[in-house]
Order: sequence, then structure tokens, then C-alpha cells
Amino acid sequence: MDRPLSTAEVAEISGCSVQQVRRLETIGVIPAAERRPNGYRTFTEVHLRALGAYRLLAAAIGPVDAAALMMRRDRTSEVDIAAALGEHAASLDAERKQVLAARDALLTVAADTGGEDPMTITELSQALGVPASTLRFWESEGLIDPERVVSGGVRARLYRSLAIRDARITAALRAGGYRIPEVRQALGALRDLGDAGASLTALDERTASIEARLRDLFRAGGLIVSADR
Repeated sequence: MDRPLSTAEVAEISGCSVQQVRRLETIGVIPAAERRPNGYRTFTEVHLRALGAYRLLAAAIGPVDAAALMMRRDRTSEVDIAAALGEHAASLDAERKQVLAARDALLTVAADTGGEDPMTITELSQALGVPASTLRFWESEGLIDPERVVSGGVRARLYRSLAIRDARITAALRAGGYRIPEVRQALGALRDLGDAGASLTALDERTASIEARLRDLFRAGGLIVSADR
């Protein structure tokens, strides 16, 4: 597209609003537009590529970080931009692997038929790699229900098979990004119906979302390189 474009045309082509195009140009997310004698902005293919890169970045890492990265491109080298994109990609990939690990853990734990020896709070804490205070918090939220026993004249928590299973599921879902109410709902479904399907579906959707953000990030990288050319 060789002819100059108006703000309205750029907005329509890029999927941005007219106000957003003006704001992004003003703060330096896209290159400065030329001005006609009447003061109106004119844009080119370069601006469309920059807007495309910004929109992909915003979908991948959020609008604030996307704007900051686009504004840096004139003040830093392509290598530094590539390194920044790599850091974001590594963070997203780590999140993806965490969700996949949570999914695997949920499948394993949900299929567990029990039979584990009872554990003390210290033993379960060490087995899950979480502080004992976290187990007490989960208990206060109704996620796990240890038995109370007296040992040596002291009341203590004892985690039998069901409580251990619930603690393992809670740990897996929390690692996968579940909030406490969502964990409670998942545990309720598993206890009432023996069904982990909804939780697995949610984790699969989360994985798909992260992978889509990674694809957007890689596509944005190609556009950033050519955004000012």
C-alpha cells in the first residue's frame, strides 16, 4: 500500500480505534506520523506493521509491557529486543510447563485409590514441598480435612489417604494457577462425582491460551524487526 493513509483508515485496517492510533503515535509505540498542511496525520505501511506488532505483543504479554517494549526499539539494538522477547517467551514457557505438570499430577492423584500410610503434617509438608502453614491454611479453607489425634498427650493432625489425596490435588491445582474457590469447586466435584474432567478441561484451556500467547509473541518479533522499515 503506497499511498498515505488517514488515521481512520489505519484504525480500520489495524483493528484499533482512532483514539488508540493517535495515543500510540503520541507516546512513541508507533513511529511519528507525517503531518499534512492542515495538521492531519498521514500514515504508511510502516505504521501498520508497528501496530500489528504492538497488538500481537499486547495479546502475548499485556498492553503495558507491549507498549514499553515497542517504545524501546528506537533506543536499543535488535539483539536487546530479541533478548527481551526471549525472556518473555521463557516466562510463558515456564508457565505452560507448570500447567502441564499440574495436569499430569491431577491425573495421577485423581486415579489414586488410596492405600498410603497416614502422614503427620511434617511428613505431608515435606512430601508436597509446601510449608506446614500452607497445609493449615488449606484446612481452614475446607480443602483438606485431617484427622485430629492425641499423641503423647498432644493433639496433632493425622492425614489419612483421602486427606493426602485432597492435599496432592490442591497442590497440583494451585501450581497450575487455580485460585482457592476454583480448587474448592474442583475438589467438590471429585468428592461428589469422582470427576476430574472439568478441572482437566480448564487446565487444557489454560495451556492452549499460553500457547496462543507464545505464537503471538513470535509473530510480533518478526514484525518488530521490520516495523520501522
